[in-house]
Amino acid sequence: VLQTLASTVNRVSSSVDRGNGLNCLTHALTLHAGGSYFYFGVNERWDFYNCFLQGFHFWSTRFDPTAAHYMFQDDPFLMPRNAANSRLFALSKESGRNAAKYIIKQFPQYFDKTFAEPNVPCLMPETLTPQVEGVSEEALKERIHLRRVKDSVDLFDQLIQAGTPVSLETTNSLLDLLCFYGDEESTTEKAGEEKEDLEEPGVNASEKATPKRQLERGSQSSGSRWRENNNAERIFKIMPERNAHSYCTMIRGMVKHGASAKAYDMYIDLLNERHKADVHTFNALITAVPSLKDRFLERWELAKVFLNHMAQQEVQPNLLTFNALLKTLRRCGGVGRSMSLLVIKEMEALDIEPSLATYDHLIFIFYRGVDLCSSGIISEVLDDVEKRSFTPQDPDDANFFATAMQACCDLKDIKLAYRLNKAMEKGDNWKFLDMDRLNAYWSKFFSLLCMMEQIDVVLKWYKEMSSSLFYPTPKNILDLLQALDAANHLEVIPSVWEDMKQLGFNRRQELLEEILSLMSREQHPEEIQLAFAKCAEDIKAVHEQTGREQAPLEWTGSALGHVALLFSRVGRTQDAWYVNMMEQFQQINRIPTDQVMDEFLNCAKQTNCPDEAIKLVKLAASLGLPSSQRLKSRMEKEFELSEKQK
Repeated sequence: VLQTLASTVNRVSSSVDRGNGLNCLTHALTLHAGGSYFYFGVNERWDFYNCFLQGFHFWSTRFDPTAAHYMFQDDPFLMPRNAANSRLFALSKESGRNAAKYIIKQFPQYFDKTFAEPNVPCLMPETLTPQVEGVSEEALKERIHLRRVKDSVDLFDQLIQAGTPVSLETTNSLLDLLCFYGDEESTTEKAGEEKEDLEEPGVNASEKATPKRQLERGSQSSGSRWRENNNAERIFKIMPERNAHSYCTMIRGMVKHGASAKAYDMYIDLLNERHKADVHTFNALITAVPSLKDRFLERWELAKVFLNHMAQQEVQPNLLTFNALLKTLRRCGGVGRSMSLLVIKEMEALDIEPSLATYDHLIFIFYRGVDLCSSGIISEVLDDVEKRSFTPQDPDDANFFATAMQACCDLKDIKLAYRLNKAMEKGDNWKFLDMDRLNAYWSKFFSLLCMMEQIDVVLKWYKEMSSSLFYPTPKNILDLLQALDAANHLEVIPSVWEDMKQLGFNRRQELLEEILSLMSREQHPEEIQLAFAKCAEDIKAVHEQTGREQAPLEWTGSALGHVALLFSRVGRTQDAWYVNMMEQFQQINRIPTDQVMDEFLNCAKQTNCPDEAIKLVKLAASLGLPSSQRLKSRMEKEFELSEKQK
């Protein structure tokens, strides 16, 4: 075991890290032979397993800027090249997990044996097959627990038809299930139904892919809608008695699935029945306010009505209550700006600590749109965020870092961005950034770096961030090229071009135009010009590349001119003429610039190619260029022409 660990440790890049990590692991394994505990240092008793994990953590968490996200490490062939590939591969792994769950659920008989010794129940597949047979309330409870929506409704109807009373608690549990899933099957069961739809015999494949079916799938993926007279409403109406839980469940389900008006009517019924709503129901109603009222002031007034009802019913607000209120104020325009700070003060008065979602809503309110506030509010927010390591308390917590980084970009404040990044790396705060949000966060940060930082700092961040923390977007590459141009570091362009090819951006017309323009704008030392010509050769190959899945990339007049210039400056006369100018300029009906013509004539002079100079003059004359006479005079003066050539 020690040899295996040692060989693994030896693959770590830093020799210092290898030594320290291996030393800790070796001590843990060898000293464990004498007992479960050993002494490390003076008066410090270390548990063997803790030491082992700390040693493993020491060398396994060293940052490797060349590595992709850990989820892609197990298959180098599936290393993503860009953000689109990253998302696709991540979703494919999740799809594989869902497929495995589907197989286990559909064929439980093949997974009923336990070979593990000792058996760890939490690591084994869940038992998803109902064990209670017959029509009884116990069987209904089991199906509700297994989240079998359709089976639960059918069994409930059978009990009602048989005259068997169902307890209020069980009926409320059924309502909970129906309202949570919107009267639809749970995810795994719905996946099975979609599979059956796809395998339906006698249906033409072209009919399956109709826009209607695609539209239906799109609406399902964006969240189910509350259907009129669905099973939840039907069961609620036939309940012999209803308590506050029954009403609250229906209200929350209606809000969750987009029936805000019905939820408000249900709340009025709850008040008429002299029931009291719980804090979660009020949170849902406050979230639904923008759907109930159109005017900003009316929205705020309705939210205050719900808050007053909470006070009258002695319902204590929680963090999610204030977050819901701030989320509503995001859609209240100027009213939101004037009232949001009062909401924060009320939270402080009640000794409720804000979450990341609280700050996300606050930053969105003050830093959204063209009318940006000063950096005072976001600076105060960061003062608090920097001190804490947050835990998830609200689904919107995950949006904070991307929203705050966008505000830093809008304010063009690099110091705030550095503070935000430091806060993100504190404790477990980085866990709030999933794959998509992580890429958006770093993309905005890098764009701000290109805009505000020195080029050496930009290149340092780019080397450490690219492909390990995020995949640059075309805009990031464009920002980097502009930063290189502003700092006069154009010699880095060939390495950026290699990254563009790796990222799959070598067919992006706007990037090709920008990179060619920068390389051809000025004359550089010979070594750099040779590297630029190599890039131009790659770009030429991209334009000539054709495939069944790729549309041909058309030449533009500026791109042709830039490539011709780059070839001419390194003495590649044949490439500059035959590949680009004579053939392509006439084919695409474009006019070369005077600079292109002059540079090519200089190249022909340096390589002593009078024939190419003659062809150039003929081309200028055929295109009717005003410079044709000047080029002819230069050719006669600078070249020794034979009688035939004259």
